[in-house]
Amino acid sequence: MTYALFLGCTIPARSRNYELSARKVAQQLGIELVDMNDFVCCGFPLKSADMDAAERMAAYNLSLAQKQNLDICALCSSCTSALAETAHHLSQDDGRRALVNEQLSKVGAVYQGDIRVRHFARILLEEVGAERIRSHLHKDLSDLTIAVHYGCHYLKPSAVHNHFDDVEDPRSLDTLIGLTGAKVIDYPGRRNCCGGPLLPVEEALAASVSKEKLDAVKEAGADAICLVCPFCAVMYDGNQKSIESQYGVEYGLPVLYLTQLLGVAMGFDRKELGLNMNVVKTKALLKRYFE
Repeated sequence: MTYALFLGCTIPARSRNYELSARKVAQQLGIELVDMNDFVCCGFPLKSADMDAAERMAAYNLSLAQKQNLDICALCSSCTSALAETAHHLSQDDGRRALVNEQLSKVGAVYQGDIRVRHFARILLEEVGAERIRSHLHKDLSDLTIAVHYGCHYLKPSAVHNHFDDVEDPRSLDTLIGLTGAKVIDYPGRRNCCGGPLLPVEEALAASVSKEKLDAVKEAGADAICLVCPFCAVMYDGNQKSIESQYGVEYGLPVLYLTQLLGVAMGFDRKELGLNMNVVKTKALLKRYFE
């Protein structure tokens, strides 16, 4: 299992803990992640303003992976969605691909199609498999109660992800977390957005959307939130203290990436998983697993 690793923009800038933990988990499971120094933005931030430019950026990244004969592994849900959607459309429309390649030729690139783009969590589920993952888990996390946040782009558009999970009742992350022994709980608004897309235009509204989920998760009795998208982590982890201050509430809810949770169960230490970089402190919650 060898993939071109697509980190995108947010992870290197704000979510190094996600990258660190993903690399450790991948190494443990025999997944080779190849760094591609020439990758650019996935194009997603441009999509609402210039669809063609966004598509060209995504196609350029696809062309780089194809040149190395590698499929793409992405950690960010939005990056996965943007790249997978472009790969899907260009594989089905020869005329559209020809127009894109006309533009790519200006930088000496060409995309012929057929590159797969997969989220790291999906690779774990489908390529590695539950039994192999379970064989590498050395600590039982059954004392933890976890609320899963799926977010908007992990499974959508569902057609470009081959409908690998039910968008109305997703369970793939529940399955992976369950391998650690942790208890996954349901809660109201489980499928709701984190509010992140609103942040650049209406910060107060974005915070209110995040607050609704934090309220629901806290009331449901979760010890932590687990997710797979760096921008969702920005909202729930990076902005949690400001939401507490704004609304006069207190959550203290740690936010863990799936890879951090799996890494704890695999026996990696705190710094190897970047847990020291989480904004909401995890030390008290996870203390028992590092003694």
